[in-house]
Amino acid sequence: MTVGTSAAEPSVAKRETFIERVIEASARNKFLIFIFAIFAIAAGIYGLVHTPLDAIPDLSDVQVIVYTDWEGRSPDLIEDQITYPISTVFIAAPKVKFVRGESMFGKSFVYVIFQDGTDIYWARSRVIEYLNSVRGSLPEGVNPVIGPDATGVGWVYEYALVDDSGKRDLAELRSIQDWNLRYALASVPGVSEIAPVGGFVKQYQVDLDPNALVAYNIPLSEVVSAIKNSNADVGGRTLEVATTEYFIRGRGYIKKIEDIENIALKVENGTPVYIKNVAKVHLGGDIRRGVAELDGRGETVGGIVVMRYGENALNVINGIKKKIEEIKPSLPDGVRIVPTYDRSDLIKRAISTLREKLIEESIVVALVCIIFLWHVRSSLVAIITLPIAIILSFLPMWWLGLTSNIMSLGGIAIAIGAMVDSAIIMIENAHKALEQFREKHGREPDNRERFAVIVEAAKSVGRSLFFALLVITVSFIPVFSLTAQEGRLFRPLAFTKTFSMFFASFLGVTLVPVLMTLLIRGKITPENQNPVNRFLIWAYQPFVNFVLRYRWFTLACALVILGLTIFPFARVGSEFMPPLNEGTLLYMPTAVPGMSITEATKILQIQDRQLKKIPEAVTVFGKAGQAETPTDPAPLSMFETIVALKPPNEWRKGMTWNKLLAEVNANIKTPGMANIFWMPIQTRTEMLTTGFRSVLGIKVFGPDLGGIQKLGVQIEKELAELPNTRSAFAERTVGGYFLDFTVNREAAARYGLKVGDVNDIVESAIGGKNITTTVEGRERYPVNTRYARDFRQDIDALKRVLVPTPTGAQVPISLLADIKYKTGPPSVRSENGKLVGFVFVDVTTSDIDGYVRKASQHLSQRLQYPAGYYTEWAGQFQYLEAAKQRLKLVIPFTLLIIFVLLYINMRSITKTAIVLLAVPFSLVGAFWLLWLLGYNMSVAVWVGLIALAGLDAETGVVMLLYLDHAWEHFKAERRMNNMRDLHDAVIEGAVGRVRPKIMTVCAILFGLLPIMWSPVMQAGADVMKRIATPMIGGVVTSAILELLIYPVIYVIWRRRELPDKTEKAAPFVPPELVPLRQMRSRMRSGLKWIALVIAMITIFSVGNFAWQRLRPAKTSGAPFVTQTVNDLTVNLINREGGLRKGDNEAMIDFRDRSGQLVDVGTVNFKIDMNMAGMQMHGGATIEPTNTAGRYRAKIKIDMSGDWNTKISFDGPLGKGETSFSLTAR
Repeated sequence: MTVGTSAAEPSVAKRETFIERVIEASARNKFLIFIFAIFAIAAGIYGLVHTPLDAIPDLSDVQVIVYTDWEGRSPDLIEDQITYPISTVFIAAPKVKFVRGESMFGKSFVYVIFQDGTDIYWARSRVIEYLNSVRGSLPEGVNPVIGPDATGVGWVYEYALVDDSGKRDLAELRSIQDWNLRYALASVPGVSEIAPVGGFVKQYQVDLDPNALVAYNIPLSEVVSAIKNSNADVGGRTLEVATTEYFIRGRGYIKKIEDIENIALKVENGTPVYIKNVAKVHLGGDIRRGVAELDGRGETVGGIVVMRYGENALNVINGIKKKIEEIKPSLPDGVRIVPTYDRSDLIKRAISTLREKLIEESIVVALVCIIFLWHVRSSLVAIITLPIAIILSFLPMWWLGLTSNIMSLGGIAIAIGAMVDSAIIMIENAHKALEQFREKHGREPDNRERFAVIVEAAKSVGRSLFFALLVITVSFIPVFSLTAQEGRLFRPLAFTKTFSMFFASFLGVTLVPVLMTLLIRGKITPENQNPVNRFLIWAYQPFVNFVLRYRWFTLACALVILGLTIFPFARVGSEFMPPLNEGTLLYMPTAVPGMSITEATKILQIQDRQLKKIPEAVTVFGKAGQAETPTDPAPLSMFETIVALKPPNEWRKGMTWNKLLAEVNANIKTPGMANIFWMPIQTRTEMLTTGFRSVLGIKVFGPDLGGIQKLGVQIEKELAELPNTRSAFAERTVGGYFLDFTVNREAAARYGLKVGDVNDIVESAIGGKNITTTVEGRERYPVNTRYARDFRQDIDALKRVLVPTPTGAQVPISLLADIKYKTGPPSVRSENGKLVGFVFVDVTTSDIDGYVRKASQHLSQRLQYPAGYYTEWAGQFQYLEAAKQRLKLVIPFTLLIIFVLLYINMRSITKTAIVLLAVPFSLVGAFWLLWLLGYNMSVAVWVGLIALAGLDAETGVVMLLYLDHAWEHFKAERRMNNMRDLHDAVIEGAVGRVRPKIMTVCAILFGLLPIMWSPVMQAGADVMKRIATPMIGGVVTSAILELLIYPVIYVIWRRRELPDKTEKAAPFVPPELVPLRQMRSRMRSGLKWIALVIAMITIFSVGNFAWQRLRPAKTSGAPFVTQTVNDLTVNLINREGGLRKGDNEAMIDFRDRSGQLVDVGTVNFKIDMNMAGMQMHGGATIEPTNTAGRYRAKIKIDMSGDWNTKISFDGPLGKGETSFSLTAR
């Protein structure tokens, strides 16, 4: 922003710009401006009230889930007959990015992922359209359905049903959930689905006695047919009796157990044979793939509220709570609803965090205005304008459907300082103009003159306001170009920052001039009498005199400072995104595939009981397996336990989040299960998004799972030997346990049977089959037939299962089929119709592109791919690399646009280049502050750096143009003749106008500082701090360097235009920096000593590096892991006594029986954390020390919890390896 000519200068006739005409028209039409402002504020309040609220933006892909339930079928059967046919039909659908399939026991999930920006309901319509074309090719009775119109963050509320009276079993509680609660809660606006979890679905079970069936010569098919035909109501039209019409009904629905028992199967000699003669009929539970548990007290029944896409989460949750209060009186005595997860707490805390920060920032900015202007009424202009601009920002948010969340409100929070800059510059310029009027005329202006002076002062900055808006808006183009998760996360922030800046600038040329004419009255303290300004001049003047005297030394120091920034830049780590602390703990251990539901229930209760012992826990709601919703593709071996915590102010003294996790990790140890701690939203998003958990990986495609595993293992071995590979792990598809009945076709043919006849018995007699459904009022329950448990409880009993033949005889199934135990895939994954397996890769280099090129070349030379098999690199790096490639194009293009805009405003390439010097100056503070606070580079940090670029251009313009104004002023008075004049002009432009410069910087800086003092546990604080940190550090250093360097560069540039360029020569190094005058000559002659010192430092650095590499490795403390391999003892030692999340260093010792160190050759170290459906992998870089038998390991661990660890070696003593469990804190 520029500062216009003062009132004291001779006016130059010029054509007014559009912005200047708007300013004058606004000032002269106050009534209209106030009317428009009132209507705009009303519209903004409407948008504020109706903008949906949520904690974070929805990070899920635009996806539609096709869910198919085919009870009792194995994963490979589900894949072949359901998942594959459905997946292939969607591959060519419009706007589809890819199709991912997952086949589990009895269930198929097909995820159709659409391109970003696709309307979710358009996508659902296309899926329904294409799904209709494939239904005919699916097995009979299979009905694929599309999942709810919800996303990964749709689970907003969870509850449990508790019976304090102890009179009701799990089946009764499940009936209350299914037939009372579910439909009542589903009627709440915004609810997509109420998903039940846990308990038993009541089922009428007909347990057949095969011996009785043989005795009465009744095949199983007749039993099934009889039950089906005995459960129906019919209508017989009407009967007219006298004058009355009667509806005729045939009543035959099954209502109770006796109705089934008394179904006749046949009649022998006039005596009927009933179901009760060949079976026992009782109530039981239907097959289930999920259980729920509360507080370690035993199984319970729960429900999950799934919110519809795009709805207001807070309104939905409030509606659910209101509906629950309405339902409570209808619940049976002793039954109550216990909330176990409530997203509204997180939303309120997140919004409260931002609301608190917005208020704090507004107060701080207001104080900046009051202190610097020393005039309360003038400060009210900025104080009034700021909240109006914030309110107006909600109108386009509501219009575009953006939610009010941490990121969208964060865009306003980081813009507050810049939002008031335009008003500040206008007010300050008006103060200066009024001050110059008094100096020129020796009196105060009257009302008409005051109005004219204020309007002229406002008009003089109109052009600069316009270009400042363009520069700040254009600077955020790279953020708008982000895609995938990072784009969905930060685009709301970019939108709201742009909206807020637009409305602030719009008000700056409409409402601000009106308020200025009304409020800038009374006594205005001259700039030289303002105590703050006098202090600034007193402090700044000596520095400017110094840098102008020793210009080249100053520039050299600036270059050194820029060079030193390499130190923090090289040491700042990297991460994809900082975690959002949701305030709720999700404990998610995973067992090996094949765990029974009985064992899962037992372990879940034990774990929940231990978690409930934590004083900070309010409720502990555990789930093993799947809830009945397509949005939960969890196998039975996956546990998810939500621990609702008390507010942090109620925790034990000194307790922190990390300490709490460490305590939980130490108290819960389940053999064979890794402890994993996540958070609910994070988990749901990860489980429903695609790709790898690791940064890098390889997808192996092929026609056969065995071949995929074999090729994946080969890739794992090849990559493990490649330089810069920390670890490589190919997932094993074998892990499920199967009992196969393989029909012997020849043996079956001898009895007149076909394969289908035998398989029908396997399906119905052994597996059981729901053959009909009872209708009991509003409730519906299945009827199931199968052999009684005694006749199918072991393999010997199963061999005796009878198969009826066409002759009437019944043959044991063991004569017709081979029965064997086998292993196979517990689940099957596919992508775009092809079977796929994953190889997870962790690398030690940051050059991912180079690693991928070398690895691809290595694999192509060492592996021979079988026909039909191919690989594809994948992982989060795809998105990161795509973002980098996009930013490589967008950022230079954006800088070019900014350069052009600045050039159009300044009409000078040199001036534009000087302004852009603010960018490298700001990076100094940005990277140093990031390093000091221990923050990693992430997308959030990059967003902060991008926002910083716009602020740099703004502050650079303000700094430079006051110097330019002083230059023009001196030239107009013919006082620009020699270096002394140039020096005085620069002093006037730099020191004399320091107030608006510092005000601009302080408004931005103090507007961001409240974000930094947010408590660690405050929702959203981590993300916002990482955005604000580079902005704060950058604004500070750019301001300091601009205040000192700009005058120097300006003098060097303008000096060539002076008639007299002579000046007193100044030494390169200021004499003041030399302690004693008599030592100066010695120092000049002592440059060789300086060179010697530099050489010694260099030698020391090189030697230290070599020493770190070659020094004898010293260990301290007792080993934290000791293992035995081939008569050798392996010790892991480090100073901390264990490993932690992040980067670790440790020593690995190999000792023989006598305790002596022995060389074992090449050592490898791998760590894996197995989770259902995904794996995490770590590893280590192992380097031998100069002590034989001792190795230095640099170990990277990405998550705290239990890791499966393997150490192997290959060398003089042969090969060996050991595996063990390792806990990372």
